[in-house]
Parts: sequence; structure tokens; C-alpha cells
Amino acid sequence: MTLEIGQVPSPVLRPPATVMDLQRLGALSSTRLSFSRSLIRKMGRQRWQIVRAKFDLDELGYGEAIYRIQTPYARYHVVIFAKALADSERSDRVIAEAWDLTFGLVEGDVEASLMASLAENVPLQEAGRQHPQLLVISRANRSVRNFSACVDSLSAGQQPAIELLKTAGYLYRTTAVYGNGKFGIADYRQLKENPDFRHPFSAQMCAVYVLRQFSIDQVEHIAQCRSDRATTLIDPVRRYVGIGNSTGLGMAPFLINHPLLINQWVHMRETALSLAKQQIPNEISQHELIVLVTRVLQSMKNLAVEDAEQASRNQEVTEQLELVRIWLQQVAAEDDLWLQLTDWAEAALSLETQELINALLIELYPDQVDFLEDAMSVEEAFDLVPDMPLVQLRQLIETHFDWALNERFNTEDGQYWFWYRSVEKEEPRLGIRHVDKGVEKELALAIGPRIQHTHQSINDYLDESPTSLTIDYLMAQPREVDIIRRIQTMASSAYGEIRANLWHRDMKPMHLLRAKLSFLGASRFDPRGDRWVRVTFFQGAPLLSELNAEPTDLSAFDDWSFPVCPEQPNTSIPQP
Repeated sequence: MTLEIGQVPSPVLRPPATVMDLQRLGALSSTRLSFSRSLIRKMGRQRWQIVRAKFDLDELGYGEAIYRIQTPYARYHVVIFAKALADSERSDRVIAEAWDLTFGLVEGDVEASLMASLAENVPLQEAGRQHPQLLVISRANRSVRNFSACVDSLSAGQQPAIELLKTAGYLYRTTAVYGNGKFGIADYRQLKENPDFRHPFSAQMCAVYVLRQFSIDQVEHIAQCRSDRATTLIDPVRRYVGIGNSTGLGMAPFLINHPLLINQWVHMRETALSLAKQQIPNEISQHELIVLVTRVLQSMKNLAVEDAEQASRNQEVTEQLELVRIWLQQVAAEDDLWLQLTDWAEAALSLETQELINALLIELYPDQVDFLEDAMSVEEAFDLVPDMPLVQLRQLIETHFDWALNERFNTEDGQYWFWYRSVEKEEPRLGIRHVDKGVEKELALAIGPRIQHTHQSINDYLDESPTSLTIDYLMAQPREVDIIRRIQTMASSAYGEIRANLWHRDMKPMHLLRAKLSFLGASRFDPRGDRWVRVTFFQGAPLLSELNAEPTDLSAFDDWSFPVCPEQPNTSIPQP
């Protein structure tokens, strides 16, 4: 039994102190509201057609390719440039200047003159003069081991070893996917009213999804050029191929600099969780959850991550999920079953297991939660209320930013890190205060210390002038205007501020990265140290051939999260 939308009571949301804890944010799993999932649903619902329009590659797979995307509203093209790259030049670092391939998502048609401009500039990425018709530009490097092994197997008429895809579930990994006006491409405002890509990061996700198909097409092409015995990947293996991504600290400031948007994302996720928990379970939904848990268990057992700490956390999650499955198989489908489950998880299970269970509960109720995907955008503007009594502003800080006032920022551990921008590519970096140079150029990403400093400054001002307005204070302290705007605006937003000291020695920047990546729809988190991570997108997602076939059962079309590795196919495929 499910509640009708009109019968659902107001969502009971978890408190911000729980949700915006940095460790919990670093344990988030992707949900059906994640941007890659919502994009695939939209593609299937609207019958997007994506076809290969140009595939001019030589026998080694180098050259140009174009994929045409036709939506009900417009036409786009993903243009790809693949070139030879020496192993010594291949790097996932943002300072790299060459890649195995570069690509871009173009709005409209690609005429000869535009293609010439793209061919000249897209391979240069930041160094190029990018065209305003580009919505997205990016670059990617091969997973050398997987790519070579796949070509070798296909050339011999065999399917590749599935074990390789358990280690890295992709043939290519991107190192940056740029949108929103970077380097001369189309400005974000151009997408705000675009019916195809108005959802956050949907244009970027679309480009990455098409790249996944190119990676499959390219290895098959090289194999067929190499041998008359060559075969192609079978569909179960194709679906298990995703696109990797390697990302580092450059992603972290986004969560700090866009608090209104983060508030909206988290608010919608928490609303979806609340709506799911309010549904009344029955034997069918209980069985569906057991099936989901079983699939997640198998999916996680298929993962082979290199990071020892993440591998240990994954093992803990699988052990705890096994207990959850046994419990679900034994209990009755009582009206408060979901509340029993989440209460138990919060009391006894790890943060990662808790948030994974929450994601699975959301997964059970598409009809109740999917409409929230249309509310993931928000206008970002910090408003100043100059005539607010200063004593009221102080009260806002003490009520809504008490977490910042309770931190000790002046201790050795409390001010251990500082954030700065590198000269090389103007990317954020972490330095150790009193050890590393550059503290005088520190980025103001740690909001907590600024809040605490402003609160003390306001107290001092009120001691001298207790009836002052905010504008009076700002006339005396004009440099405080940006933090005052933030305080006044964010006081009405529950989930916009990460409740952590981003200076603290124990702060893990990986938590910031994982939080954002979970909303994008990433899986297979595999940290490399504590400052960058490899993840996978679109593993298990429908193929272009399935999208173009106009699926009639969209529920099955959308059911691709937590993919299970296919069985190893027959090693030899008979040739005609």
C-alpha cells in the first residue's frame, strides 16, 4: 500500500546538525534523484535519439567522431577528438596538457567552419579559444590496462576478462568536465531556460554518457581493424562498462561557494527520504527492498578498490547489509517497518550503511519522489537587509550558526590547514599553516571562523552602540558585507552550510568530494590518498541501442543502480 500524493503529510526532515555533519556527507550514496539517473529517465521518457553521425578513425582508433542527439526540442552533437598519447604524457592531474581524447557537447549543428574551429581548440582545453556554441568541454584518458586487454580479447574473437572490469569499471576516465561558461563556452544562463538541460549538471552528464558509447565503439573498431576474427562486446558486458572520473580538491569549493544550491539538493533528498519513510509497507514492497539489498550486496562484492580504508568500509557495509537482509526476511510488514529499519540503522550501523539504506528506501517509491528532480535548481543570490537591527543579526548567528560559535579555531589542531589557489592552474590546494608558504593568500573557504569572528565583532560594536542597525555596523566594517549577506540569507536555509571546521587537522577533504559526487550520480568510490578520488558514472546504465529502441517499460529502463557484474561469457565466440 502507498499513500497518494495528496494524502502525504508534511515531510518530517532530519535536523541540519545530523544531515550536514561532514562525516555523514562523506558517506552519501547516489540516489534516484542524482543527476545521471534523472537524465537517463528523461532521455527514455522523451525518446531522445542518439546516433553516430561521423566515425573517422584510423586503424589505431585515432581521429574524429560525432554523435548526434535529437530531443523533442533541439539537436546537439558530441564531438570527439582521439589522438596518440605517449605513456609519459598521460596524467590525470589538472595540470596535464595532453590527453588520449578531448570532447565537447555542441548546441545545434556542426558545420564545416565550426568543426575546423573545434578541431583546433577543443584538444587544447583551457589553452584554446572555445566556441560559445559549446555547452561542455572535457578530456579523458584511457584505463590503459582495461583498454588494451579489451582490444586484445576482442581481436582474438573473445570477450574480455570480467575481472578487469571489477577493478576499474571503465575504458576511459575523465579528468574534468567543464560547463557554465568556462574558457569561453556557453554561459550557465544559456541553459537556465533550456528544456533539455535546465537541471543541474545535466549537460555535463549527457556528454559523459555519450563518451561511454564512444569508448565501446572505439575498442570494437580497433579490434576489427586488427583481426578478421574480431568480435564485439556482448550487451551485458557493454552495460557494465561505465565512464571513470578522476577528481581532486578542485571540486571541494563548490559546496562552500554555492550554499543555496547545496541546500536545495540536500533538502530535496531529505524530502524524498521522508516521503519514502511515510509510505506504508506491505509484503510486496518488503520483498522489493530485500531484492534491492541482495543486489547491492552482490554489486559491492564485485568491487575491487585499491584504497585500504575504503575497502574496509565496504566490507563493513556488506557485513551490516547482510544483517539487514536477514532481519527483513524475518520480520512482518508492519506499518512502521521503515521507521524501525532506519531507527535501528541510526543506533547500530555505520554512517555509510545508514545512508545506503536511505538511498534504497527512496529507490522503492519512484511515483512518490521523482517529481522532486524538477526542484533541484534555485536562484542563487545573497540578499542584504541593511535595516535589520544589529541585535537581531546577532541572534540569527546564535540561533542558526551555533555550530560555528562552538568550535575552537585558535588551537593548533583547530587551524591546522589553510586553503589556497595554485599558481599552475588556479586550482584549490591545502597547505599546513605555519609550515607551508602562501598563507597570506588563503582562500576564505572556512566559513566557521569567519562567522565566529563576525559574531565577536558585532558583540564589541553593540557594547558601544546597542541600538545600531546592520548598515551602521557595515559602515564601520565594510569588508564584512559578504559574510553578513551570507548570514542573513542562509539563516532561512536549513541545509546550506557544512557544519565543520574546514581548518581542523582531522578534516577529510574526501568527504567534500564524495558529497558532491553522490549528487552527480557517481559510484565505486576509490580514494587515492585523502585529496583525490576515482569514481565511475553510468555503469549498468541502458545502452544507446536500448535508448533508441524506445523502451515501453520505463520502470525497468530506470532500474540500473548498483549493477551486478555479469558472468564471464564464453571465451571464444564462433565467427561466421
